[in-house]
Amino acid sequence: MSTLPPATAHRAASASIHADGRFHNFRQLPSLGFWGGVKALWRNLTAKSPLAVPVAPIPVLPLTTQDLQHAPDHSLWRLGHSTVLLKLDGKFWLTDPVFAERASPFRFIGPKRFHAAPISLDALPPLEAVLLSHDHYDHLDRDTILLLQQKVGMFITPLGVGDRLIAWGVPAAKVRQLDWWQETQLGSLRMVATPAQHFSGRSLTDGNRTLWASWVLITPTARIFFSGDTGYFDGFKTIGERFGPFDITLVENGAYNEAWADVHMHPEQTVQAHIDLQGKRLVPIHNGTFDLALHAWTEPLQRVSELAARCQVALSTPRFGERLDIANPAHGHAWWDAAANEQTAASPQQAPGQPEAAASPL
Repeated sequence: MSTLPPATAHRAASASIHADGRFHNFRQLPSLGFWGGVKALWRNLTAKSPLAVPVAPIPVLPLTTQDLQHAPDHSLWRLGHSTVLLKLDGKFWLTDPVFAERASPFRFIGPKRFHAAPISLDALPPLEAVLLSHDHYDHLDRDTILLLQQKVGMFITPLGVGDRLIAWGVPAAKVRQLDWWQETQLGSLRMVATPAQHFSGRSLTDGNRTLWASWVLITPTARIFFSGDTGYFDGFKTIGERFGPFDITLVENGAYNEAWADVHMHPEQTVQAHIDLQGKRLVPIHNGTFDLALHAWTEPLQRVSELAARCQVALSTPRFGERLDIANPAHGHAWWDAAANEQTAASPQQAPGQPEAAASPL
């Protein structure tokens, strides 16, 4: 693996915390330690819900280049996990693109996709920019980046993540790296790197060498928040006060567990984060594509739907490949139910109230 240059070289202001060659969250988070990690790995291998992976096909609406070119402006499509395609002011933007079969450093082992992407990489239109939240394998895939780079105008990343792209062969002129609260603009789209509570790394030795971030996207007619991966923290209120209200919040909702509640939100926290952000419509992401946790694959969407209704939060749950109108978003369908019903008939349910075991988070 190529050695990364010091991320401090890119720092125009010290908004994030960087010490001893590593980035840190605003508050110190507990560590599993070596034996805690071994125990978590064992539980991940032995304590998964029998419903962790769908046995019936997940509904995916195929997309073509023509579909995208003819789509109205200010449209949004979930392509899988945290990969979201946006059409804003006539141009296309993509978040955390992962088209790989597995969210893993290996092609033969690791979390495997539940479904194919609604559109191939070749069929994607030219992209004004790709926004990256951090460097974990379910958010940053080397092969996807290298196949995409010829049609991407700019890669917008947190500090240090862009250095990975450059080491992989992406021209440095195509990379902009930002610290928290720094911003850049392409055309009419203003992009602000905002804080998140998470961690980074792609090996056993490079933990937190690169920064993680959420993103605020502002056009003359719309405001969108993209959470990346994060635990719940008071930064959501600050972001909402500075940049809200948001027309759409794309907030992490999936792959959670009490053992890593500091770096991944439970559905209750997803809804609260949306409220803190002063969001008008919540679109839950980070679910439905990879087997990354111990809970049933449908649980995040089921729970967030129930909580949103209880809290009177407007929710949209589009199918993968289904267009969402940012100005007038439809509620969407409980598309996970059909697959879940078929799966329930074939597999025993986890006993009600059974506690989740710990696994290793991404």
